Amino acid sequence: MELFLQTLLNGLLQSGLYALVASGLALAVGVVGIVNFAHGEFLMIGAFLAWGASVYLGVDPLLSLPLVAVAVFAVGALTYRVSIRHVLLAPELNQMLLTFGLGILLQNLALMLLGGNTRTVTTPYQGSSLRLGDLSVGGPKLIAFGLAAVILAGLYAVLYRTTLGRQMRAVAQNRRGSQLIGIDVDRVYLIAFGVSCGLAAVAGVLVATLLFASPTVGLVFALKAFAIIVMAGLGNLTGVLWASVVLGVSEALVQTYVPGGGGWSDAVFFLLIFATLVFRSFRGAR
Repeated sequence: MELFLQTLLNGLLQSGLYALVASGLALAVGVVGIVNFAHGEFLMIGAFLAWGASVYLGVDPLLSLPLVAVAVFAVGALTYRVSIRHVLLAPELNQMLLTFGLGILLQNLALMLLGGNTRTVTTPYQGSSLRLGDLSVGGPKLIAFGLAAVILAGLYAVLYRTTLGRQMRAVAQNRRGSQLIGIDVDRVYLIAFGVSCGLAAVAGVLVATLLFASPTVGLVFALKAFAIIVMAGLGNLTGVLWASVVLGVSEALVQTYVPGGGGWSDAVFFLLIFATLVFRSFRGAR
């Protein structure tokens, strides 16, 4: 029983990071209406900025988090202005090819400038842990989960308690109608896409603290984010939370109870996507 509870706890802590990555992607899909295949690369940028702040400036990665978020928000806003806004009314294939190409460009720039080696961050609390009865919680994982929870709570507060949030939800539901009542749709899109990239960068800071930074680190997390938004429903920000918990706990259970589960756990999101699509097809057929 102790092993089962420890496994559930580990999965729950991991789900906070997944929810942070997936919420940013869901924001781009739900509000802007574009599937950003470069989402993982913005996470990678955040991870490298945190690593650079730690190595070259001696700043704790978590203390650099606000500056990294603002910097990557600006990069995302510029990306929207230069490229994304010009394909919003284009066929979906054009949009996907643009963001896919952007992701390849950013990843290869990182490879050319920084090399393919992984970079790790050393912090004073890296080996710390907290005992909860018979259960043990790693200090960095607990801090990452707490920060992710606070940031997500702030995001949902903005979306449901502020004028900007109401504008985003209005634009997501009806772009033309929002224009008719005086909402600056282009401004809302810019902010939403910038926030989406900023959330990915914040997740990247946490990834650098927990794991490492590398040019390809964003790919795995982006794939898992896609699995989460498929389970939750495209653009369903509320559903992202429970879907993240499902993925995090499922991976933890596979790692613990399946022989060789450490390798199989990274394939769990494929199974969840398949099961979700089959279930929805079955319901639609009925």
